[in-house]
Amino acid sequence: MPSNGSLEERKVPLLEDHLASSTVLSKRDHEQGDEEDGGLVKKFWIESKKLWHIVGPAIFSRLASYSMLVITQSFAGHLGDLELAAISISNNVIVGFDFGLLLGMASALETLCGQAFGAKKYYMLGVYMQRSWIVLFLCCVLLLPLYLFASPVLKLLGQSKDVSELSGLVAIWMIPLHFSFAFQFPLQRFLQSQLKTMVIAWVSLVALLVHILVSWLFVYKMQLGVVGTAATLNFSWWVLVFGLFGYVACGGCPLTWAGFSIEAFSDLWEFVKLSAASGVMLCLENWYYRILILMTGNLKNAEIAVDALSICMTINGWEMMIPLAFFAGTGVRVANELGAGNGKGAKFATTVAVLTSVVIGLFFWLLIMLYHNQLALIFSSSEAVLQAVNKLSLLLAFTILLNSVQPILSGVAVGSGWQSYVAYINLGCYYLIGVPLGFVMGWVFNQGVMGIWAGMIFGGTAVQTLILTIITIRCDWDKEAEKASMHVRKWSEVK
Repeated sequence: MPSNGSLEERKVPLLEDHLASSTVLSKRDHEQGDEEDGGLVKKFWIESKKLWHIVGPAIFSRLASYSMLVITQSFAGHLGDLELAAISISNNVIVGFDFGLLLGMASALETLCGQAFGAKKYYMLGVYMQRSWIVLFLCCVLLLPLYLFASPVLKLLGQSKDVSELSGLVAIWMIPLHFSFAFQFPLQRFLQSQLKTMVIAWVSLVALLVHILVSWLFVYKMQLGVVGTAATLNFSWWVLVFGLFGYVACGGCPLTWAGFSIEAFSDLWEFVKLSAASGVMLCLENWYYRILILMTGNLKNAEIAVDALSICMTINGWEMMIPLAFFAGTGVRVANELGAGNGKGAKFATTVAVLTSVVIGLFFWLLIMLYHNQLALIFSSSEAVLQAVNKLSLLLAFTILLNSVQPILSGVAVGSGWQSYVAYINLGCYYLIGVPLGFVMGWVFNQGVMGIWAGMIFGGTAVQTLILTIITIRCDWDKEAEKASMHVRKWSEVK
């Protein structure tokens, strides 16, 4: 569209003024910073400020979003062990299954929007987001049977009859939540790539408050039980969708959102392929923990084992919002720098992100080691569940420590466009090493849930983290910057 191109050219100076006021440094800014100081400490401080400009609000928004799931699980846990198991299976397996795929597919926008923004191809960000909406919505339709037939699928996977039937009922009530992912994930990444993370944080706060209010109303006032507990998620996640879209459509992104465009329907197959590579890369990681819970469901005294492991996974997931915020921040920083042709800036951004996240991971590792006896109190009052969680706390601590590195390296992969390459690494590490080792430790050596978890974490996650570390260290960043420039030109020419 020529008119859109001319509009973009007329408004570029306005956006550059905005970027200067929002701490975004271009390649020239890096060079000036080096000339003025040259000190490593000051460079680290400058990059940290840029990183935290993205990561700070991203941590809050992710914690708020994930807290909605935690609050739902907490309400269910105080209804009974069966209700907790049903909500846990629904959240961690049914919702978690498509959550991982859709989140991964939406991460294609982190590559495309991030690099386009760094290269100042502003108009294309809105087109990319609309293409992502279309692709993810169609994917949601294809995944709908997973919710409709959750009960027989869970029985087929070896879960008990009572847990499977109640989980199936809960899953049906979560279908609106399922479709909200198709719109919320692309919106979040669209805004994130432009460093508009404070908007996401404020909307997430409103959604969290709505969730708390609706949960109290449905569970305590209306006494709707586990179904009411599940239904609360629909309200809060759609508040996120309408809140973010309202900001975008009402003038919050004048240069990157020009309204709905017919271009969104062009070359969808190319976009599907890139989204699929991103989806496979991340969902292989996400599904890994769902398999852990499913394998645990086949152990003796499975209800207690599933409850204990689900609580640990919930705590891990809660803390994981911090590394995932660094995943997002690293992806944006690396993509922006590569899009601007600054390979050294991308490398330094990676170093700062990894070191900062590791320090935070060590803090939470120590916290869990000190307070392992009290971890499960907010989720359950069952003595058996509390004791089981206490036994698993050591593995939880080391899982959190490993996860302080791995997501940041995945963020580098997303920012650089390595998704398809990393997908093969994830497949080999997680499913050819981790799952078989977890099975051997759990059943052959009779170590139960601890054996399954230990085998999968140290056999899969640790090996994958080591491989990604080696790849990142050996990366030729100048060559990656050249590839990014070619990538931006290719996609911006797609009409």
